[in-house]
Amino acid sequence: MAIRLKHTLAACLALLAGASLAPVAQATPETHHGKMHKHMAKKAEPAKDVFDDKNNPEPDITDTVTTDYNCELGNKITIYTNEKDTDHMALRWKHRLHRMNRIATTTGAQRFENPVSGIIWIGIPSKGILLDSKLNRQLANECKSAEQSKPLAATSPEAKQG
Repeated sequence: MAIRLKHTLAACLALLAGASLAPVAQATPETHHGKMHKHMAKKAEPAKDVFDDKNNPEPDITDTVTTDYNCELGNKITIYTNEKDTDHMALRWKHRLHRMNRIATTTGAQRFENPVSGIIWIGIPSKGILLDSKLNRQLANECKSAEQSKPLAATSPEAKQG
């Protein structure tokens, strides 16, 4: 009996997991002879633009050091840093400038994010990656600056000795 209960529980969990991944059908108001009841019809609210200037103003990039990154699929990112403020940077992506806040990591990776837009930049010594935390997807990968794009043979100590 215990084994049967375990199998039933496992099957229920699998169904629940599958249901959570399936697209959710949007409920529509009931109709009567093809007409929508007035009390059931609600006007859709316009979606809030997360990039509006009041909630997410563009940062000031005067007195900053600019680093351009070329990413796969022809994407480009520009990062603006200021040595006086190491807790923030600005990131230009798709003609939009984002103020990014540093997030501490235990791995040594450089992580910056903008909580309003959901943009996350993760930089490691060999490359950078840009993520969208609101849509749970990658925006750009294999992003490399001119310094990161240099061949390793030209900068390694073994190449200089030979």
